[in-house]
Amino acid sequence: MFVSTFLLPSPLLADNFVTPPISFSRVDWRAAVEQLRSEISARPDAAGSLTFWRGRRHRPFDQRRTPALMQLNAITAPIFPAANQSPVPVLLPFDLPGYLADRLAGAPASLPLPRYLAGFRSIDLFEAGPSGYSAVVTAMAGGNSDLPARVFARPVEVHFTGSLLSYGINDPALGKGDAVKSLSSRYPDLRRIIREGFVRYAFTRYGVPYVASIQCLDSVARTNRLSCREASQVAEHFLKSLRIVGGRPARPRPAIASAAVERPTELSPDFTYRPPGELIANSSYRRNGGHPDRTVYAQIRFPIEQAPAYANSQSFMNWGDCYLKGRLPRPHDKGDAYRCRLNDKKLVFDESAPENYSYPWQDNFCETRDFQAGQCPGGFGHQGQDIRPATCTLRNNEADRCVPDRYAAVAVRDGVVIRAPKQQAMTLLVNTRTEHVRFRYMHMAPDKLDADGMVHGKRVSEGERVGVVSNYQGFQGGTTTHLHFDLQVFTRDGWIWVNPYSTLIASYERLLGARGREIAPDLSPPAITAVSETPPPQPASTEGVDDDEN
Repeated sequence: MFVSTFLLPSPLLADNFVTPPISFSRVDWRAAVEQLRSEISARPDAAGSLTFWRGRRHRPFDQRRTPALMQLNAITAPIFPAANQSPVPVLLPFDLPGYLADRLAGAPASLPLPRYLAGFRSIDLFEAGPSGYSAVVTAMAGGNSDLPARVFARPVEVHFTGSLLSYGINDPALGKGDAVKSLSSRYPDLRRIIREGFVRYAFTRYGVPYVASIQCLDSVARTNRLSCREASQVAEHFLKSLRIVGGRPARPRPAIASAAVERPTELSPDFTYRPPGELIANSSYRRNGGHPDRTVYAQIRFPIEQAPAYANSQSFMNWGDCYLKGRLPRPHDKGDAYRCRLNDKKLVFDESAPENYSYPWQDNFCETRDFQAGQCPGGFGHQGQDIRPATCTLRNNEADRCVPDRYAAVAVRDGVVIRAPKQQAMTLLVNTRTEHVRFRYMHMAPDKLDADGMVHGKRVSEGERVGVVSNYQGFQGGTTTHLHFDLQVFTRDGWIWVNPYSTLIASYERLLGARGREIAPDLSPPAITAVSETPPPQPASTEGVDDDEN
């Protein structure tokens, strides 16, 4: 059963910064245990491995009267060591009855895991905590007899989350999707959703929202990316293979008052920022504008180690490529003047231009990109915020590019890394009693991340160095020297990108120990250039893909 708001947005915050509404679920553990009993009973040679005691149905569920869950957690601990930390039933594509039957027959606990994974290669991440759990289950490149046979150029990752918490966000696309008739008897409320570069399968079981997602192209497949039609076949096989493998009932949670956003009282003499949602003129997708989100989704440590830092556009500021919409006239040499075809902002071909490294900050969450962003008015956007470090050092007087790798990026919270080797994107998962969020860092060199062990399951502490601010975009030097930082919250549609701008403002103020000043919005009508912007042929996500343009 899904219940009413758990954390309410705070109405008492200065400058109208608010915290997000979060709802929580009540778990029907009795139904979960009955499902577990049914799955085990279907395999007679495994039926005696767990103890099921029937309690009276009118009494509250008490796992002490039904020790099967505690036994299950102990049996699967060598494979899923944190399963007993999940307050929701842990569902994974794992042949638990077969595993139990083999154990009863004397097989060692260290049997090869793929034997029980319904054709999947491995579970590369399993992380459970007070709000639920997340897993990354990987299928072999090339498929096998259980999965689609087309030869994939890279392994296919299924990201799967079950969460006690669900964020309420202002997103017109939320809650939509198509029914899946072939699985309706197993998952009556199952919805198939294609958004933000993923096919997602969202359903409720035991009163808990679960979502499986696979990165895909909503068009024809490529050698290194699945089409969403192909990804759907993998996802549906995944859902058919789900079994209960653990979890532990938690005490019911009382309502928790929303915490005020921590902001210093002393004013900064120099830090200024433009209002959330105010983009550089005509830099948004089809000039639909930004998303004025004043929500602080999490109270974090600022992601760059040292101040000052400058949140602004990389594509529509000096040296920027105008997101490949055209530069007029085309610059060639350092200092050449130009503008983007989409607007009349005067720019120079020099990444070290003082404007790039000065206040005020400016939001670019909904800036023109070919990536779906459901909260942006045009449905497409940047999905995050670009941040430059303190200074730009040039290699020589003739250089127009900044030297990368001089400033550290740090963990914004205690958390767990989600990242396969060689991927550009590094995601930090935070799972606490009152929040379930993910933060993504981009443009750090993958080889350095690999060398530092920033891969699936790596635990980091708030403020710990996780990399350096760089310019990697498919190759070193592929973009300006900056950190792309974004934020996702868990919803009933899965992990959805939300605007991190206000969250970053609050975190930067705490780093400075002083409050910034918001500049009144510029209400003058922007100059419009006669340029038509055609819709992108293919919405694509950016998570961990080598051809990202964030």
